[in-house]
Amino acid sequence: MNKLDQFITTFDLGLRTVFAAPHASRPYPGNVPEAELSDTDKARAAALMRVNHVGEICAQALYAGQALTAKSATVRAELEQAAREETDHLAWCEQRINELGGRKSLLNPLWFGGAFGMGVVAGLLGDKWNLGFLAETERQVEAHLDGHLKHLPPADARSRAIVEQMKTDEARHAQTAVEHGGAPLPLPVKLAMGLAADVMRQTASRV
Repeated sequence: MNKLDQFITTFDLGLRTVFAAPHASRPYPGNVPEAELSDTDKARAAALMRVNHVGEICAQALYAGQALTAKSATVRAELEQAAREETDHLAWCEQRINELGGRKSLLNPLWFGGAFGMGVVAGLLGDKWNLGFLAETERQVEAHLDGHLKHLPPADARSRAIVEQMKTDEARHAQTAVEHGGAPLPLPVKLAMGLAADVMRQTASRV
């Protein structure tokens, strides 16, 4: 595709990611018996899954921006494959939010736009930094999901199954990015990424 076609495709992706119901290509990990949860536990689990859903909105945007500006076809293909698996995560999180009676973040268009811009910049820096950014993003997401496993209600087996599968996928994406030549990011960049993620998590858990 030429650049105009790529921009049109990316714009369409943004609309579908934010406003349409996503469809997973893999079975739903949360297909286990539903536990009896209190209203408080349901609200807490829904807030955590809303944060995870926002993370997947950002992942779609990041990978779209990175693929748009990637220098090599190999790197672009790797980003597109990761994005397809992240679409599964997006669908699973949305389904679980609905099961818990929760809602998605009202700021999803903003999250998508901001993450897309970051992805474009990462791609423009060159493939080794593009892949390095992917690897570091996935490492931070993996750590974030590990924290959510500690905060989810102990009886909420459905949410836990979803988060566990997401965590496994993120670790694999990070390893693949490193194997394809991703460079370690400077510490200040890692810290800035972590700070931005903290702001997103705190905001998305409420709005």
